[in-house]
Amino acid sequence: MRAMVLARPKTPLNMEERPDPVPGPGEIRVRVEACAVCRTDLHVVDGDLPYLGHPVVPGHEIVGIVDQVGEGVSDHDLGMRVGIPWLGHTCGTCPYCCSGQENLCDEPAFTGYTRDGGFATHVIADAAFAFPMDGFDDPVAAAPLMCAGLIGWRSLRMAGNGKRIGLYGFGAAAHIIAQVCIWQGREVYAFARPGDESAMDHARALGAVWAGGSDESPPELLDAAIIFAPVGDLVPAALKAVRKGGTVVCGGIYMSDIPQFPYRILWEERQVRSVANLTRQDAIEFLEIAPKAGVRTTTTVYPLEKANEALDDLRAGRFQGAAVLVP
Repeated sequence: MRAMVLARPKTPLNMEERPDPVPGPGEIRVRVEACAVCRTDLHVVDGDLPYLGHPVVPGHEIVGIVDQVGEGVSDHDLGMRVGIPWLGHTCGTCPYCCSGQENLCDEPAFTGYTRDGGFATHVIADAAFAFPMDGFDDPVAAAPLMCAGLIGWRSLRMAGNGKRIGLYGFGAAAHIIAQVCIWQGREVYAFARPGDESAMDHARALGAVWAGGSDESPPELLDAAIIFAPVGDLVPAALKAVRKGGTVVCGGIYMSDIPQFPYRILWEERQVRSVANLTRQDAIEFLEIAPKAGVRTTTTVYPLEKANEALDDLRAGRFQGAAVLVP
């Protein structure tokens, strides 16, 4: 197999030839068809997340074909297309796992971070965390759903049922969940980097009723706002943009420090929430909803060996939607 490997943070990925991996009990081997590039991959590569002291293959928005199964696997057949997300394994026994909050597991494994991910030709996955992708015939289009879509969906659920939804950071997750919001009959207000007219145009083309810079105020107070950009300064900005009783959801695994802000913009029962990972139930729900909502992902394709270029382009905001690596 071939894999793009991160030896240590803040260094380029290197292409390596490795022996084909063999799945253990409860595991499957997947031939990667496509792996989207997530901002969390940047946080791993750039050292924003703690370095675990060993090389790793990034990538956790994986779509591929099962080509080998381990002992005890009975619900994943050879030739089956599956999707593999960020949450790659949970202990199943901690208080969180036992109370329906496996996304907060005390001993989790994360694809592309604590275990090798999909910037490769093959990947090993826990079969219990690999989702059937029946009906998703285009692996490139489907790959961003496995994190941008799933985290977007969990964030939207946490935002509540309000009509006016603000999306800060109009990238991979926002462009997917905006389509779900519009399908649900909500109004989308899109916030992009100041001056990024391309992102604003993209949001309008998808049906946003308003698009502007993250330094602007929306024309109406929002019922809720979801922040996908890893920028702590956006939290007080979003609090000012939501109505009394409104919710601000921080949808990323990493964010720069939130600056001090006056209590008055939090008062009147506004609240700030964070999203951590996802549950398998989130994935089941979203993969049923995405086709019904007619979600169409915007993608830019790179060959596997161009993974560093894809990461650089994501870091600089050079494309709309999501980058996808194809071995």
